Amino acid sequence: MATLTRDVVETTASDPLDVSRAELYRDDTWRTPFARLRAEAPVYRCEDSAFGPYWSVSTYKPIVEVESLPELYSSEAGGITLADFDPGNDVKMPMFIARDRPVHTAQRRTVSPAFTPSEMQRMTADIRHRTAEVLDTLPWGERFDWVDTVSIELTTGMLALLFDFPWEERRKLTFWSDWAGDIEIVKDEGLRQQRLQHMFECGAYFQNLWNQKVGKPQTPDLISMMIHSDAMNQMDHYEFIGNLILLIVGGNDTTRNTMSGLAYGLDLYPDQRAKLEADPSLIPNAVSEIIRWQTPLAHMRRTATQDTELMGQQIRAGDKLALWYISGNRDESVFGEDADKLVVDRPNARRHLAFGHGIHRCVGARLAELQVGILLEEMAARRMRVNVVGAPERVNACFVHGYRKLPVELSRY
Repeated sequence: MATLTRDVVETTASDPLDVSRAELYRDDTWRTPFARLRAEAPVYRCEDSAFGPYWSVSTYKPIVEVESLPELYSSEAGGITLADFDPGNDVKMPMFIARDRPVHTAQRRTVSPAFTPSEMQRMTADIRHRTAEVLDTLPWGERFDWVDTVSIELTTGMLALLFDFPWEERRKLTFWSDWAGDIEIVKDEGLRQQRLQHMFECGAYFQNLWNQKVGKPQTPDLISMMIHSDAMNQMDHYEFIGNLILLIVGGNDTTRNTMSGLAYGLDLYPDQRAKLEADPSLIPNAVSEIIRWQTPLAHMRRTATQDTELMGQQIRAGDKLALWYISGNRDESVFGEDADKLVVDRPNARRHLAFGHGIHRCVGARLAELQVGILLEEMAARRMRVNVVGAPERVNACFVHGYRKLPVELSRY
């Protein structure tokens, strides 16, 4: 592995290989610095960033290594994003994705029954019905925003069903998710306080839903599962809010931005779109490939619990590591020289890291795949082609990798 020279870094105001800069994702210019990191320094120490010093882990193999050693690289010690917890301004809201074993194992086990193959089978007809309903209301030959009209509507509706949330107020889930998932907020004290207020509003709303279900027979929704679980029914209010936020952001931002990436990516690669339109049997593989290509969460963070070595680099106890899924999913040694391209029949698309790896692999992965697959199937049934008619507005952040707006028009093929 080549050792990166530091000269250029030390003579510039900021590190050009600081891939935590929000504008890289807002302007869609992140590929170049990551390509350099993968080629020259797969495990790279960034000394100066808005989030403090951190290690960038940018290739497939070391990301998998870190994820496979949860005792050595903790999710709990520093949280799961590059943004540090500020004891003076933040309220700790623990969530199981940011817990280590054994708490993580017990709490994950509580919610995982909502995402079993049998549950997916049970929900399929309803997801298909709601997807068809949304697609059948879309205007043909007229400009509209795919993100708001399709991606948000479908994922927010799914969350409402998972939580048994009042249907007419389901857009609250999108609102809370956007506030919770924006790590750039830590740079602004006023926004930090606003987020705290919104998270408390979210907690109070869900506490009311919880209270309505206490003492009643178990139902298949997530709140009832928590109530009937020894691992989660004694959570304090902050842990309750934390786990809700995890499930809301996990269920909303990831699927929603994949659905937007689907429309954008297939338009960007018309040869691949034509291949998929001609052969709908490619849809299951295309789902994995779209998730790989979009990578809706750019990174997860781990904190070293002791001194160690990773690909020849000396990691110290307490060091922060950013696992850049967005770059690992572009690793040429795994996905080939065309890794930047969307290829609907890519043979190893399912090897992607967008859901993470190891004990923290996304608990809702099957549901995300099911929703995206049904969307593609229902579009195919209508011979619906989505044409991008303007520049997308992207999320200005290094955590959630997605779209605020995507102007499109529909045509038939």
